[in-house]
Amino acid sequence: MRVGINLPQLGRATTAALLIQAAERAEALGYDSLWVWERLLAPVTPQTPYPGSADGQLPAACSYAWDPLTVLGAVASRTRRVALGTSVLDIPYHNPVVLARALTTLDHLSSGRVRVGLGVGWSKDEFDAVGSRLDQRAARADEFLEVLRAVWTTDPVEFQGRFYQIPRSVVGLKPVQKPHPPVFLATYVPAGLERIGKHADGWNPVGLPVEAMTTMTARMREAAKAAGRDPGRLEVIVRANLGLTPEPLGAGRPIFCGTLEQVKEDVARVRQMGAAELFFDPAVYGAVSPEPEDYLALMERLRTLV
Repeated sequence: MRVGINLPQLGRATTAALLIQAAERAEALGYDSLWVWERLLAPVTPQTPYPGSADGQLPAACSYAWDPLTVLGAVASRTRRVALGTSVLDIPYHNPVVLARALTTLDHLSSGRVRVGLGVGWSKDEFDAVGSRLDQRAARADEFLEVLRAVWTTDPVEFQGRFYQIPRSVVGLKPVQKPHPPVFLATYVPAGLERIGKHADGWNPVGLPVEAMTTMTARMREAAKAAGRDPGRLEVIVRANLGLTPEPLGAGRPIFCGTLEQVKEDVARVRQMGAAELFFDPAVYGAVSPEPEDYLALMERLRTLV
């Protein structure tokens, strides 16, 4: 099982120097991948409560978020081996033609190390900010993935859909990876698992018990088989949002929350489940202080743990 970690792109302690230092240190420690995620804004009075907190507010660090693709572009030039992934970019916030070009450029800058994690979003405040609609997100997602694939793999490119249209055009710059960078979708619902089976290269779950992930992985593979694809080629890449405590948590604790020893048990179960990769995010639940030296120290502890 491959092991990755999120870059420290959130919070006021983040600096350009820290991002580069963390990326270089992760590669030296033997991590397989570096990840970033997308947060546009932190609403003062959320229209859609954040599901990860009791009061519906986003973690404080989310109010100070660096742009994910710009961060990956910077660290691409300072690393040589680690994969560079997004977990996740929200489909409704992007135009697929523009995003396809940005990801293709990043794939060239990194010599073919890009992994594309996508989601459909959940925050009405962010949807309002970009002029998108919550009630169209599923329908747009299917078409969005078709446009990405068309731009990445055909030339001239032409597409006529409900939401997106591309006049017959030449888009000569194609990704280094063939046929295109792997695409992973974050989803919790059957329709999303079917979307993976038809259009994507795997699943990027977060916050689910191992039992639920096992059941949903089987459904994803069934959807791939029904779509005429090889289900064995789809990967599961688990996002581990860390919530570390000094004392063990009792029964019913969230996955990857508790002491480091309890987290180690969760990692072992995810490996046994057959996940292709697991990557840690220490920022969401405040598993590490904002101080750069603490983040770098935790990176070392987690690598040793796994």
